[in-house]
Amino acid sequence: MCTVCGCSEGETRIEGHAHQHSHGHSHGHEHEHSHDHGHEHHHEHSHEHSQHHNHAHEQDEAHSHQHGDGLHDYGQGAARAHAPGLSQSRMVQIEQDILGKNDQYAHANRARFEQQSILALNLVSSPGSGKTTLLTETIRRLQQRWPLAVIEGDQQTSNDADRIRATGVAAIQVNTGKGCHLDAHMVGHALASLPELEGGVLFIENVGNLVCPAAFDLGEAHKVAILSVTEGEDKPIKYPDMFHAADVMILNKTDLLPHLDFDVDACIEYARRVNPDIQVLQCSARSGEGMDDWLKWIETQRSQRIEQRIRNLQNRIDQLQAL
Repeated sequence: MCTVCGCSEGETRIEGHAHQHSHGHSHGHEHEHSHDHGHEHHHEHSHEHSQHHNHAHEQDEAHSHQHGDGLHDYGQGAARAHAPGLSQSRMVQIEQDILGKNDQYAHANRARFEQQSILALNLVSSPGSGKTTLLTETIRRLQQRWPLAVIEGDQQTSNDADRIRATGVAAIQVNTGKGCHLDAHMVGHALASLPELEGGVLFIENVGNLVCPAAFDLGEAHKVAILSVTEGEDKPIKYPDMFHAADVMILNKTDLLPHLDFDVDACIEYARRVNPDIQVLQCSARSGEGMDDWLKWIETQRSQRIEQRIRNLQNRIDQLQAL
């Protein structure tokens, strides 16, 4: 994952913020940190290490396991990943450090969402799955009912945010540079540039990637994995972490099924093999097929969020009356 392979190195730019956020990770025992926190945010983290290790003698070094069928499996160690020059224990430590910090920001985001009854949905998928088309059609059907806003994640350009803004709904573009996912810190900064959303829905369209976004909690209520029927039905077992982390899988572009050799039943079986509790929806933003089911699911989740806030407020009133 990106916590060890180096793909998180890059510069993040968030519309409305003079915000540069670069992370470089090469790992050992010397750390240099430069933090500048003001109205403008410049975050540079560099980790450089001069100590060299002879990994031929490390007991917990990751090894590939070659099987009789020619498979080289680098996911067998404690870190479930491999990076040249890093032991499994060091990789686990790095990942825990990065995800631990992210979880603190995610906790703050989640508290804000709960306090304001905002339903936050983290939309994740491969590039080209149709996330933005599905999202724009969803917005078109919901924007007269509740407050809506979007945080768009891409490595470069504001193309998707521009498409969202064309619907009349507020959108903030986050460009992650070399980074392959959004993190909770980026989302927290983007929220500051969005309008009031109390009782509404925040859609977070993550960077197109079925690997790293699975590990990063943004404070959302649900991860929604979008799988286009043009991708192949075995995606859930090829990328199990993502589908295990998701509460919902949307089989998208179903209007193309008559033209494809895609086994819907097999895809659903694979997804439930990875995550028995995953809910599956099938829809097409182009034809409208299944859109009502998707919108009904959103409505149900939003209603539950508001009902929970009412219960929390009533409990607080009861506590105050008991004083």
